[in-house]
Amino acid sequence: MTENAMSGAWHLTAGLAAPLLRWNLRRRVARGKEVETRLPEREGFGAARPPGRLIWLHAASVGESLSILPLIEALAEREPALTLLVTTGTVTSARLLPQRLPEALRHRVLHRFAPLDVPAWVGRFLEGWRPDAAAFVESELWPNSLAACAGRGIPLALLNARMSQRSFTRWQRFAPGFARLLLGRFQLILPRSAEDAARLTALGATRLATPGDLKLAAAPLPADEAALAALRGAIGSRPVLFAASTHPGEEEQIIAAAARIREDFPELLTIIAPRHPDRGAGIAEAPRRATGALPGRDPLYIADTMGELGLFYRVATLAFIGGSLVPHGGQNPLEAARLGCPVLFGPNMGNFRDVAEGLLALGGARQVADAAALAATVADMLTNPEVGIAMAGAAAGLVSASSDLPARMAEALLALAHPRQD
Repeated sequence: MTENAMSGAWHLTAGLAAPLLRWNLRRRVARGKEVETRLPEREGFGAARPPGRLIWLHAASVGESLSILPLIEALAEREPALTLLVTTGTVTSARLLPQRLPEALRHRVLHRFAPLDVPAWVGRFLEGWRPDAAAFVESELWPNSLAACAGRGIPLALLNARMSQRSFTRWQRFAPGFARLLLGRFQLILPRSAEDAARLTALGATRLATPGDLKLAAAPLPADEAALAALRGAIGSRPVLFAASTHPGEEEQIIAAAARIREDFPELLTIIAPRHPDRGAGIAEAPRRATGALPGRDPLYIADTMGELGLFYRVATLAFIGGSLVPHGGQNPLEAARLGCPVLFGPNMGNFRDVAEGLLALGGARQVADAAALAATVADMLTNPEVGIAMAGAAAGLVSASSDLPARMAEALLALAHPRQD
Protein backbone atom coordinates (compact mmCIF):
# COMPACT_ATOMS: atom_id res chain seq x y z
CA MET A 1 0.00 0.00 0.00
CA THR A 2 1.38 3.42 -0.96
CA GLU A 3 1.80 6.21 1.53
CA ASN A 4 -1.09 8.15 0.00
CA ALA A 5 -3.31 5.07 0.19
CA MET A 6 -2.36 4.57 3.86
CA SER A 7 -3.14 8.22 4.56
CA GLY A 8 -6.53 7.86 2.89
CA ALA A 9 -7.27 4.67 4.79
CA TRP A 10 -6.43 6.35 8.11
CA HIS A 11 -8.63 9.32 7.18
CA LEU A 12 -11.58 7.05 6.39
CA THR A 13 -11.10 4.76 9.38
CA ALA A 14 -10.83 7.64 11.87
CA GLY A 15 -14.00 9.20 10.52
CA LEU A 16 -15.94 5.95 10.79
CA ALA A 17 -14.61 5.40 14.32
CA ALA A 18 -16.07 8.67 15.65
CA PRO A 19 -19.09 7.04 17.40
CA LEU A 20 -16.83 4.49 19.09
CA LEU A 21 -14.43 7.23 20.15
CA ARG A 22 -17.30 9.20 21.73
CA TRP A 23 -18.31 6.09 23.68
CA ASN A 24 -14.73 5.59 24.86
CA LEU A 25 -14.48 9.22 25.98
CA ARG A 26 -17.57 8.78 28.17
CA ARG A 27 -16.07 5.58 29.53
CA ARG A 28 -12.86 7.45 30.38
CA VAL A 29 -14.90 10.04 32.30
CA ALA A 30 -16.10 7.29 34.62
CA ARG A 31 -12.47 6.31 35.25
CA GLY A 32 -11.35 9.87 35.93
CA LYS A 33 -9.38 10.04 32.68
CA GLU A 34 -11.49 12.82 31.12
CA VAL A 35 -13.35 15.89 32.38
CA GLU A 36 -17.03 15.51 31.48
CA THR A 37 -17.72 19.22 31.06
CA ARG A 38 -14.79 19.49 28.66
CA LEU A 39 -15.54 16.52 26.42
CA PRO A 40 -16.61 18.86 23.56
CA GLU A 41 -12.98 19.99 23.33
CA ARG A 42 -12.08 16.47 22.23
CA GLU A 43 -14.27 17.09 19.17
CA GLY A 44 -12.69 20.45 18.40
CA PHE A 45 -15.28 22.69 20.05
CA GLY A 46 -14.49 25.51 22.48
CA ALA A 47 -12.35 27.82 20.37
CA ALA A 48 -11.98 31.35 21.71
CA ARG A 49 -9.24 32.80 19.57
CA PRO A 50 -8.00 36.25 20.63
CA PRO A 51 -6.71 38.74 18.06
CA GLY A 52 -3.06 38.75 17.07
CA ARG A 53 -0.64 35.93 16.48
CA LEU A 54 -1.23 32.56 18.08
CA ILE A 55 1.02 29.50 18.21
CA TRP A 56 -0.38 26.08 19.01
CA LEU A 57 1.79 23.79 21.16
CA HIS A 58 0.69 20.17 21.59
CA ALA A 59 2.21 18.20 24.47
CA ALA A 60 0.53 14.85 25.05
CA SER A 61 0.95 14.31 28.79
CA VAL A 62 2.57 15.57 31.98
CA GLY A 63 6.23 15.15 31.07
CA GLU A 64 5.89 16.81 27.68
CA SER A 65 3.70 19.65 28.94
CA LEU A 66 6.10 20.53 31.75
CA SER A 67 9.12 20.28 29.45
CA ILE A 68 7.82 23.13 27.28
CA LEU A 69 7.50 25.61 30.16
CA PRO A 70 10.93 27.16 29.43
CA LEU A 71 9.95 27.39 25.75
CA ILE A 72 6.68 29.13 26.65
CA GLU A 73 8.58 31.70 28.70
CA ALA A 74 11.11 32.25 25.90
CA LEU A 75 8.35 32.73 23.31
CA ALA A 76 6.43 35.15 25.53
CA GLU A 77 9.55 37.16 26.26
CA ARG A 78 10.38 37.56 22.56
CA GLU A 79 6.88 38.49 21.42
CA PRO A 80 4.81 40.24 24.11
CA ALA A 81 1.56 40.17 22.09
CA LEU A 82 1.77 36.44 21.27
CA THR A 83 -0.91 34.05 22.56
CA LEU A 84 -0.01 30.42 23.16
CA LEU A 85 -2.57 27.65 22.89
CA VAL A 86 -1.43 24.49 24.67
CA THR A 87 -3.25 21.22 24.14
CA THR A 88 -2.71 18.07 26.18
CA GLY A 89 -4.39 14.70 26.41
CA THR A 90 -4.46 13.94 30.13
CA VAL A 91 -6.37 15.32 33.10
CA THR A 92 -3.21 15.52 35.21
CA SER A 93 -1.37 17.64 32.66
CA ALA A 94 -4.36 19.98 32.40
CA ARG A 95 -4.29 20.45 36.17
CA LEU A 96 -0.54 20.86 36.61
CA LEU A 97 0.15 23.19 33.68
CA PRO A 98 -1.54 26.31 35.11
CA GLN A 99 0.01 25.60 38.51
CA ARG A 100 3.52 25.61 37.02
CA LEU A 101 3.07 28.63 34.75
CA PRO A 102 4.44 31.96 36.01
CA GLU A 103 1.50 34.06 37.14
CA ALA A 104 2.35 36.79 34.63
CA LEU A 105 1.86 34.37 31.73
CA ARG A 106 -1.37 32.68 32.75
CA HIS A 107 -3.59 35.04 30.77
CA ARG A 108 -1.48 34.47 27.65
CA VAL A 109 -1.46 30.67 27.75
CA LEU A 110 -4.78 29.00 26.90
CA HIS A 111 -5.33 25.30 27.56
CA ARG A 112 -7.61 22.93 25.71
CA PHE A 113 -7.78 19.16 25.55
CA ALA A 114 -6.48 18.03 22.18
CA PRO A 115 -9.05 17.00 19.57
CA LEU A 116 -8.87 13.33 18.68
CA ASP A 117 -7.51 12.59 15.22
CA VAL A 118 -10.92 12.52 13.49
CA PRO A 119 -10.93 14.66 10.31
CA ALA A 120 -14.07 16.65 11.17
CA TRP A 121 -12.97 17.21 14.76
CA VAL A 122 -9.48 18.38 13.81
CA GLY A 123 -10.93 20.58 11.07
CA ARG A 124 -13.32 22.24 13.52
CA PHE A 125 -10.45 22.87 15.94
CA LEU A 126 -8.23 24.46 13.29
CA GLU A 127 -11.02 26.59 11.82
CA GLY A 128 -11.79 27.93 15.29
CA TRP A 129 -8.25 28.63 16.46
CA ARG A 130 -6.47 29.45 13.14
CA PRO A 131 -2.94 29.06 14.55
CA ASP A 132 -0.09 30.89 12.83
CA ALA A 133 2.17 27.91 13.52
CA ALA A 134 1.85 24.57 15.30
CA ALA A 135 4.43 22.56 17.22
CA PHE A 136 4.10 18.96 18.35
CA VAL A 137 6.31 17.74 21.18
CA GLU A 138 8.36 14.53 21.12
CA SER A 139 6.61 11.85 19.03
CA GLU A 140 3.05 12.96 18.31
CA LEU A 141 2.54 12.00 14.64
CA TRP A 142 -1.24 12.16 14.12
CA PRO A 143 -1.86 11.75 10.38
CA ASN A 144 -5.14 13.65 10.07
CA SER A 145 -3.97 16.52 12.27
CA LEU A 146 -0.77 16.90 10.30
CA ALA A 147 -2.58 16.69 6.97
CA ALA A 148 -5.16 19.25 8.06
CA CYS A 149 -2.45 21.70 9.13
CA ALA A 150 -0.57 21.20 5.89
CA GLY A 151 -3.76 21.68 3.88
CA ARG A 152 -4.39 25.02 5.59
CA GLY A 153 -0.82 26.23 5.17
CA ILE A 154 -0.08 26.15 8.90
CA PRO A 155 3.70 25.76 9.40
CA LEU A 156 4.57 22.71 11.47
CA ALA A 157 7.43 21.97 13.87
CA LEU A 158 8.32 18.79 15.76
CA LEU A 159 10.09 19.74 18.98
CA ASN A 160 12.24 17.49 21.17
CA ALA A 161 11.58 14.93 18.45
CA ARG A 162 11.93 11.41 19.76
CA MET A 163 12.12 8.13 17.84
CA SER A 164 12.77 5.07 19.99
CA GLN A 165 14.47 2.03 18.55
CA ARG A 166 11.23 0.07 18.85
CA SER A 167 9.20 2.71 16.99
CA PHE A 168 11.91 3.09 14.37
CA THR A 169 11.96 -0.64 13.69
CA ARG A 170 8.16 -0.76 13.33
CA TRP A 171 8.00 2.22 10.98
CA GLN A 172 10.87 0.90 8.90
CA ARG A 173 9.39 -2.57 8.63
CA PHE A 174 5.71 -1.85 8.11
CA ALA A 175 5.27 1.69 6.80
CA PRO A 176 8.47 3.47 5.74
CA GLY A 177 6.67 5.46 3.03
CA PHE A 178 3.97 6.60 5.44
CA ALA A 179 6.62 7.68 7.96
CA ARG A 180 8.36 9.68 5.23
CA LEU A 181 5.04 11.34 4.31
CA LEU A 182 4.25 12.30 7.92
CA LEU A 183 7.74 13.59 8.70
CA GLY A 184 7.73 15.53 5.45
CA ARG A 185 4.83 17.64 6.76
CA PHE A 186 7.19 19.42 9.16
CA GLN A 187 9.06 22.56 8.15
CA LEU A 188 11.26 22.21 11.23
CA ILE A 189 12.34 19.19 13.27
CA LEU A 190 14.39 19.68 16.42
CA PRO A 191 15.52 16.18 17.53
CA ARG A 192 16.05 15.36 21.15
CA SER A 193 19.42 13.68 20.57
CA ALA A 194 21.88 12.69 17.87
CA GLU A 195 20.52 9.14 18.09
CA ASP A 196 16.96 10.35 17.48
CA ALA A 197 18.20 12.54 14.63
CA ALA A 198 19.82 9.54 12.93
CA ARG A 199 16.64 7.45 13.16
CA LEU A 200 14.44 10.29 11.92
CA THR A 201 16.80 10.90 8.99
CA ALA A 202 16.75 7.19 8.12
CA LEU A 203 12.95 7.40 7.94
CA GLY A 204 13.13 10.29 5.50
CA ALA A 205 12.98 13.35 7.73
CA THR A 206 14.61 16.51 6.43
CA ARG A 207 14.96 20.06 7.78
CA LEU A 208 16.53 18.81 11.01
CA ALA A 209 18.15 21.33 13.34
CA THR A 210 20.89 20.74 15.90
CA PRO A 211 19.77 18.18 18.52
CA GLY A 212 18.87 19.38 21.99
CA ASP A 213 16.72 18.05 24.83
CA LEU A 214 14.24 20.50 26.37
CA LYS A 215 14.12 18.42 29.52
CA LEU A 216 17.75 19.43 30.15
CA ALA A 217 16.64 23.06 30.23
CA ALA A 218 13.62 22.72 32.52
CA ALA A 219 13.34 24.79 35.67
CA PRO A 220 13.76 23.03 39.03
CA LEU A 221 10.61 21.34 40.29
CA PRO A 222 8.75 23.61 42.73
CA ALA A 223 8.00 22.96 46.38
CA ASP A 224 5.62 24.60 48.80
CA GLU A 225 7.73 26.28 51.48
CA ALA A 226 5.38 25.48 54.37
CA ALA A 227 5.12 21.82 53.33
CA LEU A 228 8.89 21.64 52.96
CA ALA A 229 9.45 23.06 56.43
CA ALA A 230 6.98 20.59 57.94
CA LEU A 231 8.63 17.68 56.15
CA ARG A 232 12.12 18.70 57.23
CA GLY A 233 10.92 19.08 60.78
CA ALA A 234 9.45 15.58 60.77
CA ILE A 235 12.56 13.98 59.26
CA GLY A 236 15.15 15.78 61.37
CA SER A 237 18.73 14.63 60.78
CA ARG A 238 17.88 11.18 59.42
CA PRO A 239 19.48 10.15 56.10
CA VAL A 240 16.87 9.82 53.34
CA LEU A 241 16.80 7.46 50.38
CA PHE A 242 14.13 8.74 47.99
CA ALA A 243 12.86 6.29 45.35
CA ALA A 244 11.10 8.46 42.77
CA SER A 245 8.46 7.40 40.22
CA THR A 246 8.64 3.70 40.97
CA HIS A 247 6.78 0.96 39.11
CA PRO A 248 5.19 -2.38 40.08
CA GLY A 249 7.78 -5.00 40.91
CA GLU A 250 10.28 -2.34 41.91
CA GLU A 251 9.07 -1.24 45.33
CA GLU A 252 9.66 -4.68 46.79
CA GLN A 253 13.29 -4.56 45.65
CA ILE A 254 13.80 -1.09 47.09
CA ILE A 255 12.26 -2.06 50.43
CA ALA A 256 14.55 -5.11 50.58
CA ALA A 257 17.60 -2.98 49.75
CA ALA A 258 16.62 -0.45 52.43
CA ALA A 259 16.42 -3.23 55.02
CA ARG A 260 20.02 -4.19 54.22
CA ILE A 261 21.19 -0.58 54.44
CA ARG A 262 19.55 -0.14 57.87
CA GLU A 263 21.82 -2.85 59.26
CA ASP A 264 24.59 -0.22 59.11
CA PHE A 265 22.43 2.92 59.12
CA PRO A 266 19.46 2.18 61.40
CA GLU A 267 18.15 5.76 61.16
CA LEU A 268 17.62 5.55 57.37
CA LEU A 269 14.25 6.78 56.13
CA THR A 270 13.16 5.41 52.77
CA ILE A 271 10.57 7.46 50.87
CA ILE A 272 8.83 5.80 47.94
CA ALA A 273 6.87 7.87 45.41
CA PRO A 274 5.03 5.53 43.01
CA ARG A 275 4.76 6.75 39.42
CA HIS A 276 0.99 6.30 39.74
CA PRO A 277 0.00 7.60 43.19
CA ASP A 278 -3.21 5.57 43.34
CA ARG A 279 -1.00 2.52 43.96
CA GLY A 280 0.28 3.98 47.23
CA ALA A 281 -2.01 2.07 49.58
CA GLY A 282 -0.93 -1.28 48.15
CA ILE A 283 2.83 -0.83 48.39
CA ALA A 284 3.39 -1.42 52.12
CA GLU A 285 2.03 -0.75 55.59
CA ALA A 286 3.55 2.66 56.18
CA PRO A 287 2.54 6.30 56.72
CA ARG A 288 1.15 7.79 53.50
CA ARG A 289 1.22 11.40 52.39
CA ALA A 290 -2.18 11.02 50.72
CA THR A 291 -3.70 10.59 54.19
CA GLY A 292 -1.98 13.70 55.52
CA ALA A 293 0.60 11.77 57.54
CA LEU A 294 4.18 12.97 57.96
CA PRO A 295 7.17 10.65 58.42
CA GLY A 296 7.49 9.32 61.95
CA ARG A 297 9.89 6.76 63.33
CA ASP A 298 8.71 4.23 60.78
CA PRO A 299 11.58 3.35 58.36
CA LEU A 300 9.28 3.77 55.33
CA TYR A 301 7.09 6.60 54.04
CA ILE A 302 4.84 6.54 50.95
CA ALA A 303 4.68 9.77 48.95
CA ASP A 304 1.48 9.02 47.04
CA THR A 305 0.49 12.50 45.87
CA MET A 306 0.82 14.28 42.53
CA GLY A 307 3.12 17.20 41.81
CA GLU A 308 5.30 16.99 44.92
CA LEU A 309 8.50 15.35 43.67
CA GLY A 310 10.28 18.68 44.11
CA LEU A 311 9.45 18.53 47.80
CA PHE A 312 11.06 15.13 48.31
CA TYR A 313 14.16 15.73 46.18
CA ARG A 314 14.89 18.68 48.46
CA VAL A 315 14.90 16.53 51.60
CA ALA A 316 16.63 13.50 50.07
CA THR A 317 20.21 12.56 50.84
CA LEU A 318 20.20 10.71 47.53
CA ALA A 319 17.62 9.63 44.98
CA PHE A 320 16.97 6.42 43.11
CA ILE A 321 15.18 6.91 39.80
CA GLY A 322 12.29 4.48 39.30
CA GLY A 323 11.36 2.45 36.28
CA SER A 324 14.97 1.32 36.00
CA LEU A 325 15.08 -1.87 38.11
CA VAL A 326 12.23 -3.26 36.00
CA PRO A 327 12.04 -3.30 32.17
CA HIS A 328 10.20 0.01 31.87
CA GLY A 329 12.98 2.24 30.56
CA GLY A 330 13.46 4.59 33.49
CA GLN A 331 12.11 8.00 34.45
CA ASN A 332 13.71 11.42 34.20
CA PRO A 333 16.92 11.65 36.31
CA LEU A 334 17.38 15.36 35.60
CA GLU A 335 14.65 16.41 38.04
CA ALA A 336 16.83 15.16 40.89
CA ALA A 337 20.09 16.44 39.41
CA ARG A 338 18.64 19.92 38.91
CA LEU A 339 17.98 20.14 42.66
CA GLY A 340 21.47 19.01 43.65
CA CYS A 341 20.35 15.53 44.69
CA PRO A 342 22.82 12.71 43.95
CA VAL A 343 21.33 10.28 41.41
CA LEU A 344 21.25 6.50 41.25
CA PHE A 345 19.41 4.36 38.71
CA GLY A 346 19.14 0.75 37.61
CA PRO A 347 20.13 -0.97 34.34
CA ASN A 348 16.99 -0.08 32.35
CA MET A 349 17.27 3.58 31.30
CA GLY A 350 16.31 3.28 27.65
CA ASN A 351 13.76 6.13 27.84
CA PHE A 352 16.54 8.51 28.89
CA ARG A 353 19.58 6.76 27.46
CA ASP A 354 21.43 9.88 26.30
CA VAL A 355 20.80 11.68 29.58
CA ALA A 356 21.83 8.65 31.64
CA GLU A 357 25.00 8.15 29.59
CA GLY A 358 25.82 11.84 29.86
CA LEU A 359 25.45 11.79 33.64
CA LEU A 360 27.55 8.64 33.97
CA ALA A 361 30.29 10.01 31.70
CA LEU A 362 30.58 13.13 33.86
CA GLY A 363 30.46 11.21 37.13
CA GLY A 364 27.08 12.77 37.88
CA ALA A 365 25.24 9.50 38.58
CA ARG A 366 25.80 5.88 39.50
CA GLN A 367 24.17 2.89 37.85
CA VAL A 368 23.37 -0.26 39.84
CA ALA A 369 22.66 -3.70 38.44
CA ASP A 370 20.10 -4.86 41.02
CA ALA A 371 18.72 -4.34 44.52
CA ALA A 372 21.83 -5.80 46.17
CA ALA A 373 24.04 -3.37 44.29
CA LEU A 374 21.68 -0.54 45.22
CA ALA A 375 22.06 -1.39 48.90
CA ALA A 376 25.84 -1.54 48.67
CA THR A 377 26.10 1.71 46.71
CA VAL A 378 23.80 3.64 49.05
CA ALA A 379 25.72 2.37 52.08
CA ASP A 380 29.00 3.45 50.48
CA MET A 381 27.64 6.93 49.69
CA LEU A 382 26.27 7.38 53.22
CA THR A 383 29.68 6.39 54.58
CA ASN A 384 31.44 8.81 52.23
CA PRO A 385 29.16 11.86 51.83
CA GLU A 386 31.76 13.70 49.76
CA VAL A 387 30.97 11.27 46.92
CA GLY A 388 27.40 12.52 46.66
CA ILE A 389 28.53 16.15 46.76
CA ALA A 390 30.91 15.54 43.85
CA MET A 391 28.19 13.73 41.88
CA ALA A 392 25.74 16.58 42.32
CA GLY A 393 28.33 19.09 41.12
CA ALA A 394 29.14 17.02 38.03
CA ALA A 395 25.44 16.61 37.16
CA ALA A 396 24.92 20.38 37.38
CA GLY A 397 27.36 20.78 34.49
CA LEU A 398 25.20 18.69 32.18
CA VAL A 399 22.08 20.64 33.09
CA SER A 400 23.66 24.08 32.60
CA ALA A 401 25.02 23.16 29.15
CA SER A 402 21.50 23.37 27.66
CA SER A 403 20.45 26.64 29.26
CA ASP A 404 20.19 28.45 25.90
CA LEU A 405 18.06 25.76 24.21
CA PRO A 406 14.60 27.29 24.93
CA ALA A 407 15.73 30.58 23.38
CA ARG A 408 17.02 28.86 20.26
CA MET A 409 13.80 26.87 19.93
CA ALA A 410 11.66 29.95 20.45
CA GLU A 411 13.47 31.89 17.74
CA ALA A 412 13.16 29.02 15.27
CA LEU A 413 9.46 28.61 16.00
CA LEU A 414 8.72 32.33 15.74
CA ALA A 415 10.42 32.36 12.36
CA LEU A 416 7.76 29.92 11.14
CA ALA A 417 4.85 31.97 12.45
CA HIS A 418 4.63 34.65 9.77
CA PRO A 419 1.87 37.25 10.21
CA ARG A 420 -1.48 35.93 9.07
CA GLN A 421 -3.13 37.73 6.15
CA ASP A 422 -6.80 37.76 7.18
